[in-house]
Amino acid sequence: MSTDMDSRADAFVLGLLDERIEAELEAALADDPAWTAAVARARDRLLPLDMTAAELPGAATLWDRIAPQLGHAELARPSAPAPANDARPPRRWLPVGIAAAAGVLAGALLGASWFSADPVVIAVLMDDTDNPTAVVEDFGASDARIRFVRSVAVPEGRQMQVWTLPSAETGPVSLGLLMDATGADLDPPRLPAPANGQLYEITLEPLGGSPTGRPTGAILAKGLAARQDGV
Repeated sequence: MSTDMDSRADAFVLGLLDERIEAELEAALADDPAWTAAVARARDRLLPLDMTAAELPGAATLWDRIAPQLGHAELARPSAPAPANDARPPRRWLPVGIAAAAGVLAGALLGASWFSADPVVIAVLMDDTDNPTAVVEDFGASDARIRFVRSVAVPEGRQMQVWTLPSAETGPVSLGLLMDATGADLDPPRLPAPANGQLYEITLEPLGGSPTGRPTGAILAKGLAARQDGV
């Protein structure tokens, strides 16, 4: 194992590198197995950090930007989270507080008419500029669905992969692969019933999906699930 490579992989996952270097390392994920494995190890090492980071408040205009894009501008604005450390989080990690705010929106949407069935949880996935990207409905029993609320550019030779994190012990589990942002029914493996606050995310991976069975590419969007009352 290369200590230098692992250290660079940590910096890459945390978004601490120069943009030019980051772009070069992103491209290397497609054809460098050793680098891809190092990034996968870094993602696993830093997973507890992502799950336990203190919540950070979103911008004052966040709710106003989310609700109209989903066609529900009349939804009540959630209460603002308590102030936290004002340091800007690394670019490759979406603030947990923003993801939680998306979870509040998901909870408000659980009874909305445009959801024809009754999912166990819904997660609104946000990009690293705090914009809603997609909504995941997880029905449990190996059935889930994703809908996009904005377009996503997918480079040639790459595709999107949807993940969830049932628990830190289980680690990230793939819910399926996507070639574009048209939305799709997902075909995940049978997992425990999804829970309130469960993490969902989309990463950019090589064609055919992550070669390690764990997320390796850039995180396009992520969010925490809101559970439907009574499910």
